[in-house]
Formats: sequence, structure tokens, C-alpha cells
Amino acid sequence: MSETNDAQRIDLWLWHARVFKTRSLATAIVAKGRIRVTANGLTRRISKPATLVRAGDTLTLLRNGSIVCLTILALADRRGTASQAQALYQLPDDAEQDASPANARLTEEGRTHERVSSR
Repeated sequence: MSETNDAQRIDLWLWHARVFKTRSLATAIVAKGRIRVTANGLTRRISKPATLVRAGDTLTLLRNGSIVCLTILALADRRGTASQAQALYQLPDDAEQDASPANARLTEEGRTHERVSSR
């Protein structure tokens, strides 16, 4: 099978990015049709693990009971460390959540503290 350098199988990318612990788990989730890919403004539900994704595509999936959107920044040749995996994607909600007043809370003294989000 010949793949171009600017595209990668979705199950392989999900495993490289450490979204799922094993590649077979990533393959099973994709095969059940639980992932949506937005590419060039077109959103589609995919059910084939061999579907190719590219940098700039947005993935929407259910993870730990909440909907997660990931924007693919880069593709990987191998599964690296956690910090290398985090460099492969961006959570589009990060910038909006950090700036929103909902993440700040007041203490008894009236000072504002940033809420620490757990991942």
C-alpha cells in the first residue's frame, strides 16, 4: 500500500498521538463509527481504520464521557513520548477556556484564582 507523506491512517495517528493506549483499541473505536473527521469544511463520520488524515484536519470523538475535538498539527513516523505526542495535536477549546471567566473562582477574601483543570 502506498501512502503519501502528507497523510496517515487514522488508527495509526490516534495511537501515535496517544489518544488510545493500543492500536487495536483505536481500530475498534474507528470501526464502530465513533469518530468524525472535518477536512476542507466537510464533516463526515468514518468507520474504516484505513481512512487517511492530514495536518489541519479536525477529529471529534467521545473520550471518557466527554466530547473532544482535536486539530491535527503533524503526523508521526513512530509512537514517541507523551510530550512528542502532545505536539501532534491541539485542542481548539484550550485558548477559549483559559480566557473565560468561568474558569476563575473567588475565595472568601475576594481574590480570583485560576481553576486547575484535570486531564
